[in-house]
This record gives sequence, C-alpha cells and structure tokens, in this order.
Amino acid sequence: MNALRLFSISVLFSATTLAQNATPADIVRPIAAPTDTSARAALTPTALTAPTGYILRPNDQVAVEVFGEDDLRTNTRLNGEGNLSLPLVGSVHLAGVTLAQATSKITELYGRDYLVNPRVTVTLVGYAKRRFTILGQVNRPGSYEMPEGSPDGVDLLEAIAMAGGYTRIAAPERVSVRRRAGTGEDEILRVDAKRLSKRGGENFQELPGDTVTVAESLF
Repeated sequence: MNALRLFSISVLFSATTLAQNATPADIVRPIAAPTDTSARAALTPTALTAPTGYILRPNDQVAVEVFGEDDLRTNTRLNGEGNLSLPLVGSVHLAGVTLAQATSKITELYGRDYLVNPRVTVTLVGYAKRRFTILGQVNRPGSYEMPEGSPDGVDLLEAIAMAGGYTRIAAPERVSVRRRAGTGEDEILRVDAKRLSKRGGENFQELPGDTVTVAESLF
C-alpha cells in the first residue's frame, strides 16, 4: 500500500513539474494557417497566352495585381467603351493598347499619388465575346461565338463545322461572306470552300462580325 502511494505521489510530482516548466506554446500548439503565398496562389486567375503585341479591346477580361497591395487586386472586364475601373485611381481607358502599355499606364497612375515604386502586373484572363453568323445550307444556322483561343478569327471550314456542317443540298464552292470594311460599308467576299478543303494549309479566316452564307446547289 505504501509503495502504491509513493508511486502515485511520484507521478503527480512529475506532472506538476512539467506543467510548471511548460510554455503556453507547449501546452496549446495551434494548427498552422496557410501561408499568404499559398492563399494568394489559390486566388490568382489563370492568364491566357495572348498573341505577341495583342491589343486590348472592349469587354476583354484582365487581372491587375500590385505587388504587396492585395486590396488593389482587380479581375474584371473592360466595359463597352474600353475602360477599366481600378481602386483609388478610378476609370482607366485601356482599349487600343498592349498589355505592356497597360502595365506602364497603371504603374504611372499608382505611382503618381498613391504608391512608391509600385510593381504592377496586367494579364489577360478572357477575350471579349466575339461572334459571327452563318446562314444558308448548314445544319445549324445561327450566331456563334469565336473559340476562346481564336481572338482574331476562326478558320472558315471550322466555322462551318461549328454550324453542323453542310446540308445535303449545299454548294460549298459558293460561299459568300459579308464583312464590315474599314470604310464602314459592307463588302461581299466570294469563297470556294470546296477548294479550300482540298488544299492543305490554305484557309480563309472568319472575322468577328462576319455573316457567312452557304448557297444551295443548283442541281
């Protein structure tokens, strides 16, 4: 009985000594929170690989980040006039400039009155929605969006495929394309899509706003 009491006292003494010598960090060890870097990586938008010298257009979506200034992060689309609303500096016109020029412009605006040597990054996140119309002898005539990876146009044969291909009475050799010219007037282009399909590597580029009409066969 005495041996048992001695053992209990020894255990109690050891536990009391450990508690007295332990620091708060030893007693309660919180689970480490995610680092700022990992949290920022999860929020960072996926940038597109824009063509070299790509010119921003109204309704393009861009992400703007200022190093060390999370409150200034922006990920939105340019409006119909090509302007982007940014914290502190307000509306900035970016349509008609490259990504590099947009970066310089925003850097200058933030550095003028708000930040010392700001480090700005501007990336393209999404192209503006661009559409073309295809009518006539295709299986699904209508208006279509340009593929995301084709901001400046889509191959005519690919456009026809998007519309379900030709009908049984289509005349691929007689395709017309109505396009708004630089003068503001419409021009009509005649394309032999049948010949294009037989020539490897040669194509006709369908542009945003074009209206394609596939004629009906005469026979």
